[in-house]
Amino acid sequence: MKRLRILCVGKASKPFCRDGCNEYLKRLKGFYDVSVVELSEQPTVRKECDELLRRAGGGFVLMDIGGEQLSSEKLAELVKTELERADELTFVIGGASGVDERVRAAAKRRVSFGAVTYPHQIARLLLCEQLYRAATVIKGIPYHK
Repeated sequence: MKRLRILCVGKASKPFCRDGCNEYLKRLKGFYDVSVVELSEQPTVRKECDELLRRAGGGFVLMDIGGEQLSSEKLAELVKTELERADELTFVIGGASGVDERVRAAAKRRVSFGAVTYPHQIARLLLCEQLYRAATVIKGIPYHK
């Protein structure tokens, strides 16, 4: 089974974010082997980014306000294409203070959910929902309307 991995800094401590993420992750398990790796918040962005780069490996997608804005269908296309090339696709979400240029430069793709800034916990919830939506688009299941 193909794997989706979400690598993020910090925990989903807000109940509505944690519960929402858990719901979409549970739904996603019907399509992919999905996991969330939570890295500890560090005293500096540089230290967080050191750990992100160490754990992300090559070819990750960075969730970044300066990235491409994709429709749900285009995100589904990205997921499908990347998982045709490899068995695992990793999405990275930085911590509350974001990421540094090293992480941006190392990312295979940078994707944005718009020009507004979201707290990292809400960005994680949005990503989980959009990955589930992408899975339904790929499989032709009508959820995505």
